[in-house]
Amino acid sequence: MKPLSVACVLALGLAFVATAPAALAQRAAQAATSAPAGAPAAPKLHAAMRSLLHGHIVATRDYALAVREGSKAREKRATDAVVANAHQIADAVAGFYGKAAGEQFFKLLADHWEGVKALTDSTHAGDKAGEQKAMEELASNGSDIAKFLSGANPNLPDETVKGLWMMHVNDHKIQIDEIMSGASQTEQTQSWAEMQKHANTIADALASGIAKQFPTKAH
Repeated sequence: MKPLSVACVLALGLAFVATAPAALAQRAAQAATSAPAGAPAAPKLHAAMRSLLHGHIVATRDYALAVREGSKAREKRATDAVVANAHQIADAVAGFYGKAAGEQFFKLLADHWEGVKALTDSTHAGDKAGEQKAMEELASNGSDIAKFLSGANPNLPDETVKGLWMMHVNDHKIQIDEIMSGASQTEQTQSWAEMQKHANTIADALASGIAKQFPTKAH
């Protein structure tokens, strides 16, 4: 996996993202939940969150592939899938925290998608300034998402969520770079496996935090 460029990391203040992301994921997950591996407190919630996060990374990957091949129809399908998935995630949040919270989280997810889309388009165009701006916006959005979740749930510390989310942003960056540069299939497959693993880590941390906060509601 390729780390973020040094200039980008310094600009964002995210040096930790480019160093040992798997270790970061493990520490963040452990901090977010005390549920033992393989025995989640709310197995249905864990499975649902994993499915939703996986849907997000599949749709955003499809968009990047569509941009590289120049298929506007495929870009539209992928964009629609990303938005539909964001609504599903927001609805899941609303199920525990109410409609207003769900709407607020959808807006945060929409901003995340706009950042990923801008990063994809800029990378494809070779627009380095656009890439930098997109990464800065994704970092700011990550902080907003962490603030929202930590404010709603004391079991999801701000720094833990921020670390997990910036790891996710780094996965987007790596994947987009590899797709647009035509990296080897072996390299792309490895990065995709890591991205899926990290998405599961995020989903499990969120599900465990929610299950701990709502022990009688989460299943």
